[in-house]
Amino acid sequence: MTTLDSFTLLQPYKIAEETFVIPWALEAPPVGHFPMNSMVIRGAEPILVDTGAPAVRAQWLEAAWSVVDPLDVRWIFLTHDDRDHAGNLLAVLAECPNATLLTTWFSIGRMAEEWDTPINRCRFMTDGDTIDAGDRTLVAKRPPLYDNPTTRALFDPKTNVLWAVDTFATNVPAPMPETAAMSPDEFRDGQLFGGRLVSPWVALLDAQKFGTVVTDFQHLNAEVIAGCHCPVLRGPQIPEAYDLLRRLPEVPPWTEFTQADLDQWMAAAESSVPPEQPRPSGT
Repeated sequence: MTTLDSFTLLQPYKIAEETFVIPWALEAPPVGHFPMNSMVIRGAEPILVDTGAPAVRAQWLEAAWSVVDPLDVRWIFLTHDDRDHAGNLLAVLAECPNATLLTTWFSIGRMAEEWDTPINRCRFMTDGDTIDAGDRTLVAKRPPLYDNPTTRALFDPKTNVLWAVDTFATNVPAPMPETAAMSPDEFRDGQLFGGRLVSPWVALLDAQKFGTVVTDFQHLNAEVIAGCHCPVLRGPQIPEAYDLLRRLPEVPPWTEFTQADLDQWMAAAESSVPPEQPRPSGT
């Protein structure tokens, strides 16, 4: 297990057998940081789970190829087409000529506003579909929370690792590999904040019906949960995270930051800038 002391952004770390997270994070004042992760399953037929953000394309590609040779990559599982998940897709396809893109019809259409996805290299994988990856059979599953209608999570029964995509999103006080480094209050507050931030529509849901969806997802019995916007969850934090997820429809909606907040932040930033020093005469 990677410790906080050995954790470095964009340095892959192992979370299970042949399974690695590529971590990145965005500073998000005033709430700390938000993880922006992706995953690699090496295995008999290596698979990339999401393709990272374009803002760190060169570093992300270097990190991914430190785990697996791009010529060995057989599958690219795209959870959905948002930029933090699909931002390096074309670069990955170019460097992984033997890979098939696991995606959806709707994702291809949504990406067409920016690029043409090579449909001859695609395979549609919707909710409940499986893919034989040689030494494991991977399962696609729609998660309880999402911010994009094409979203599918990915479960690996061989390692019991679940890529939960945007479900369990949380802010963190500092980038970290595992939620175990968070205090109980940070973990609870982060789960309730991240869920409402990613999926504000959760306030409109019938709590009982939503609970049924959460229970169905929980029945995957994952022992390790990773995701784009959360550190890795293990042990007792997994059932706690599901319990917090069930609470979301009854938690008041998060109040967004307003222009007044922005004005206050800008004023504070300006007051912290040291005054300009007078120039020496004659310059």
